Amino acid sequence: EIQIEQQGHVRTIRMCRPEVKNAINSALGWGVVEALQDAGRDDDVWVVALTGTGDAFCAGLDLKGGGDDKHPGTSQGKFLDDLQWVGQFLLATREACDKPVVAGINGVAVGAGLSLAMAADIRIIARSARLMAGYPRIGGSPDGGLTYTLPQAIGYEQAMRFMLENRTVTGDEAVGVRIVRKSADQ
Repeated sequence: EIQIEQQGHVRTIRMCRPEVKNAINSALGWGVVEALQDAGRDDDVWVVALTGTGDAFCAGLDLKGGGDDKHPGTSQGKFLDDLQWVGQFLLATREACDKPVVAGINGVAVGAGLSLAMAADIRIIARSARLMAGYPRIGGSPDGGLTYTLPQAIGYEQAMRFMLENRTVTGDEAVGVRIVRKSADQ
């Protein structure tokens, strides 16, 4: 579910579940976290690129579940938070990996997928990509560090509007409101 490539000093971590728009199940979630942690420990890695396969970066949580029930924490931790990997995205990108993490948002990024993209240090987005918080639609609260990273990028009021209005933002719009700094043709 994760593909890792190394070219020179650049490590690319690619989420590989295109049949479900790279929706995150337990195996993919922990796979991303562990791949970022491994990159942080490898002195041969200077930059980490994170992207998805197919036409999506990440559609968020896979509501059907699936994947193995891999959980590196304690059984108590699993009982308290079976989706603990979501909370690890920000820690893995900003703490465990001391290299710059660049998210290549090649398509839709929703919910936990948006949280993962926003946890990156730098975001490059395809003009055709779409971003959406998604949480208000299901009556949830943002996770994965989004309540921290989004206001960092665009300010508190813009972040509140984006999350509460739950509107879809295109790649070019995302550059305009400073969610990302650069868009690219795809």
